[in-house]
Amino acid sequence: MKILVINCGSSSLKYQLFDMEDRSVLAKGLAERIGIEGSILTHKPTGKDNAVFQQPMKDHKDALRILMDALVDPKCGVIKDMSEITAVGHRVVHAGEKFASSVKLTDEVIQALEDCVPLAPLHNPPNLMGIEACKAILGDTPMVGVFDTAFHQTMPDYAYIYPLPYEYYEKYGVRKYGFHGTSHRYVSQRAAAMLNKDIKELKIVTCHLGNGSSIAAVDCGCSVETSMGFTPLDGLAMGTRCGTIDPAIVTFLMQKENLSVKEIDSILNKKSGVLGVSGVSSDFRDIETAANEGNKRAALALKIFTYRVKCTIAQYAAAMGGIDAVVFTAGIGENSKTIREACIENLEFMGIKLDKELNNQRGKEAFICAKDSRIAVLLIPTDEELMIAVDTKEIIEA
Repeated sequence: MKILVINCGSSSLKYQLFDMEDRSVLAKGLAERIGIEGSILTHKPTGKDNAVFQQPMKDHKDALRILMDALVDPKCGVIKDMSEITAVGHRVVHAGEKFASSVKLTDEVIQALEDCVPLAPLHNPPNLMGIEACKAILGDTPMVGVFDTAFHQTMPDYAYIYPLPYEYYEKYGVRKYGFHGTSHRYVSQRAAAMLNKDIKELKIVTCHLGNGSSIAAVDCGCSVETSMGFTPLDGLAMGTRCGTIDPAIVTFLMQKENLSVKEIDSILNKKSGVLGVSGVSSDFRDIETAANEGNKRAALALKIFTYRVKCTIAQYAAAMGGIDAVVFTAGIGENSKTIREACIENLEFMGIKLDKELNNQRGKEAFICAKDSRIAVLLIPTDEELMIAVDTKEIIEA
């Protein structure tokens, strides 16, 4: 069985083609600048040279057609024709409260996702574009939606209901949803496998740290708390997002700076976080370099980020009534030894001890805790695409 996984952004389309017999990746790639001048698709077939296609892509349907041509191309292709693709798995950011697990994409499900657009106006529309493009090109090939929010639907009501007038939850669905669920689910399952224990026996804190970051408390395999909230703006300080702040700051700045709703939204989402504090970049690598060169604001930005991660780890141990493991994943979590070290600094009182030598690695599964650490600390590269492919296979077979 071959599964194509699609992840659409507003002007991009990432993909991977899996052979589910051995879960190997046959090809992967990225289409960029969709709808913009200079559209380009970089195709990476396993065992062959990469191929670059510079062709106009006015929409996601054009990008998908070029991607399909690449998959069957005599030189860089990996399948003979599109009939070899059994199903398509789509990453969808927001499913609201409608779906607690991955589902086959029917007309009714697609309509439900369209109804969730007000909850994720930046993310769901491009996800839906990818679904519609696949429907137009692949016809009756079955498709499955895998949702970032679904894993967190196991949170108890006291964790996801905000202390606002209850009618706003009833009328508009204002509640904590959480995101990065596919990643948190994957790495918590891998952590259980690495620990050689049943996940139902474990309390795990998973730290998905990248330009967008979130932490989850995974108790017995279920998410019971997470740092992102109603939107991906909540929680940790991130690349350009402010994370949790006093909500009164919003109205205060709007009044003082005479800002519109659109302007304050842009500041909180695109001009804040470590970029806003450091004034250097939203890329943590640039900020680390600047901090090492003596830039005090860059050092402060990193301290704010790691401080919030550390506090959240301790908070989630309290939420679960214990902790067995901490997992680091995603771009920063997988690759920055200094940030990992800072994130668990002074947590020795909880039984968390890092081995600096073991921590001196990146991008591969490893235990990075000291031998006498009561709590395991693991480095696990995330694989959301594989998780989507696995879910798609299970649903299609069922």
